[in-house]
Amino acid sequence: MDLIDKLQDISSRIPKVAGQLQTEEATKNALIMPLINALGYNVFDPGEVVPEFTADVGTKKGEKVDYAIMRDGEPIILFECKSVDTDLSKVTPSQLYRYFSVTDARFGVLTNGVDYQLYSDLESPNKMDSRPFFEFRLDHITNDIANELKKFTKETFNLDSILSTASELKYLRGIKRALSEEWINPSEEFVRLLAARVYSGQLRKGVLEQFSIIVKRALQGFVSDHVNKRLKSALQGASDHATGENNPDDADLGESDDGIVTTEDEMEGFYVVKSIARQCVDPSRVYMRDTQSYCGVLLDDNNRKPICRMYFNTGQKYLGVFDQDKNVTRHKIDDINDIYQYADSIIATVGRYIAE
Repeated sequence: MDLIDKLQDISSRIPKVAGQLQTEEATKNALIMPLINALGYNVFDPGEVVPEFTADVGTKKGEKVDYAIMRDGEPIILFECKSVDTDLSKVTPSQLYRYFSVTDARFGVLTNGVDYQLYSDLESPNKMDSRPFFEFRLDHITNDIANELKKFTKETFNLDSILSTASELKYLRGIKRALSEEWINPSEEFVRLLAARVYSGQLRKGVLEQFSIIVKRALQGFVSDHVNKRLKSALQGASDHATGENNPDDADLGESDDGIVTTEDEMEGFYVVKSIARQCVDPSRVYMRDTQSYCGVLLDDNNRKPICRMYFNTGQKYLGVFDQDKNVTRHKIDDINDIYQYADSIIATVGRYIAE
């Protein structure tokens, strides 16, 4: 059973048991322990999962955190658990803050069994960030969420690979949140920014009020136009596929279309490739160009210097790797982190361009 199936199985229990979970302990047993188990860790093996993990924190001796997932005798992920009816937005993960400074764990989880917040120390070493880098709800599991959680499974856990994308993921989600807020209620600062580009007069209060309405309508129109273009593009692509036209491998790497939407998986894949390429080149020279058929990664934004291609627009993901003659071979991948398996080929490709 794949991870997403395990998570959805746990998710299906929530409506049946939520009303019966009156305590934190009940929430742990019904929802949190099964999730830890789904990640591949045996909750009944103290070598893998330690309940009531204890460490001395300053003047607070013997303070406990609810669970610690262990590897080689050291904690790697800490869990602070609350009862299912707890509003996490009103909770400060104080136990996790304290434990970050006295253990080697780089990840902390605050959860009520349904809502999960994942923290790390991306901004300052050994000091947990004030904001989570990843959040999800167990009753709204998607493929994207399952792919993120796969990184934390016992089988695939790799600290460096998680941290390489966690920072981008955190700020990507933060910017999306900010854009969502502007979409619902454009701030005066945002309205001023856009109005100043199209209006030459003074932005007095009355003018700003008028532009607040205009900006909101413009945002809605912009998104609507792009959604329509994307749908039209998808329908055209289906028609072309049916007639055997437009083979993806024959498309130019610099191909572009106004209806193209870059997905989170493509962005994350780009960051992984960028982190690999930085071993032999300045990462600022690595660019991404999304097309209808695939998402290409280039050196120097030059379509004559393709590094790899990501075919992520179908159910099965593929990574296209180039040989010395610039022929591309597709490799099936099940997770974004599988890109690291082709690090040597990516580095070799970049090396050839540098040598030229």
